[in-house]
Amino acid sequence: MRGCKMGMTPMLPLLLLVLAAGAGAAASHTSSPSSCPATPPDSGATLQVSHAFGPCSPLGPEAASRRGRVPRPGARTPASSRVGYAPIASGRQLLQTPTYVVRARLGTPAQQLLLAVDTSNDAAWIPCAGCAGCPTSTPFNPAASTSYRPVPCGSPLCAQAPNAACPPNSRACGFSLTYADSSLVAALSQDSLAVAGDVVKAYTFGCLQRATGTAAPPQGLLGLGRGPLSFLSQTKGMYEATFSYCLPGFKSLNFSGTLRLGRKGQPQRIKTTPLLANPHRSSLYYVNMTGIRVGRKVVPIPAAALAFDPATGAGTVLDSGTMFTRLVAPAYVAVRDEVRRRVGGPVSSLGGFDTCFSDPAVKWPAVTLLFDGMRVTLPEENVVIRSTYGTTSCLAMAAAPDGVNTVLNVIASMQQQNHRVLFDVPNGRVGFARERCTAA
Repeated sequence: MRGCKMGMTPMLPLLLLVLAAGAGAAASHTSSPSSCPATPPDSGATLQVSHAFGPCSPLGPEAASRRGRVPRPGARTPASSRVGYAPIASGRQLLQTPTYVVRARLGTPAQQLLLAVDTSNDAAWIPCAGCAGCPTSTPFNPAASTSYRPVPCGSPLCAQAPNAACPPNSRACGFSLTYADSSLVAALSQDSLAVAGDVVKAYTFGCLQRATGTAAPPQGLLGLGRGPLSFLSQTKGMYEATFSYCLPGFKSLNFSGTLRLGRKGQPQRIKTTPLLANPHRSSLYYVNMTGIRVGRKVVPIPAAALAFDPATGAGTVLDSGTMFTRLVAPAYVAVRDEVRRRVGGPVSSLGGFDTCFSDPAVKWPAVTLLFDGMRVTLPEENVVIRSTYGTTSCLAMAAAPDGVNTVLNVIASMQQQNHRVLFDVPNGRVGFARERCTAA
């Protein structure tokens, strides 16, 4: 149940709120509730997935109205707008935060929830009534659930929680964790969790009591990592540690992606690559990326920049909870330089993105990620972000941050959009297939 979110590092200015992905993502108006399509139902073991910043965001009109903003340099963000889902922090910070949510129900009688989908985290947490600093107006109320139970100290579950502790005068297990720049304190708890048509009895999660910082999402978080307290591990008997998702693009209306749990309904024909395991970072989905192609050219990347090394944490992981792909410095420089060479023209920077062009007619090359046994070609919508203030477009990737993740390549949610991504843990494989899940 690891709580350290990858990739949150000083990079973009305070001004950068939400980035619009793909051609035409900058919209001229915000969809009104009346123009948003009816919410499709979850069914069986399939949950509908929504983009948290989309025009019909389930997080409310303010989150939706902030879509597609790459501000002009020097613009200022009113303090009154610094609320909602996007993490806003002092200094400079790259938006590396869960972008996708699913619906769930917790407790008896059931209380409605939105849960962020995060494959790099085991921690399942939910803001609870009385939480200090939790950015939500609709917390879960344990007192209103007849099936809610705190996990006692001395329980094997308590031993699996991060930084587990028993508060003074309490027999209940508590724990603490960090998530990007946020610090969270929670009571380890159990209750009945309903997802789509299934019910997970005695589901273990953190009932948030205190939150500080800016990165924790206001709704709960569904940890789809591989650790012992993750959703995947807790539902192993139901879903056999297998799931897939199709993440919709930013322009999608309402819930248009899907999260499929279990073996049923998964694609039978899909290109896959072996799933690697790192005992020191057991939550993460490591794969062996062998190279990157820009257009038809395989760019020169030192083998050490892509090599898997459990001792140092080096290698490549897939993460739905990070917004933009981060590549270790030699890999990023090779990709960036070839993109610049192929596009041509004056290069500028915007926020933390250093490969931007102001020509609206610029032709962006495709980027292909090469893995053992498969290749994934990313079209322009998975590679480029555009500013709503003019014609600037930027390569939606960046160099890996300093610190523990300097050696880690992270293939993030924007680069996964409109693909069916399969995580088949029992068979040790990850698969990609192009699938259009954006409904605009």
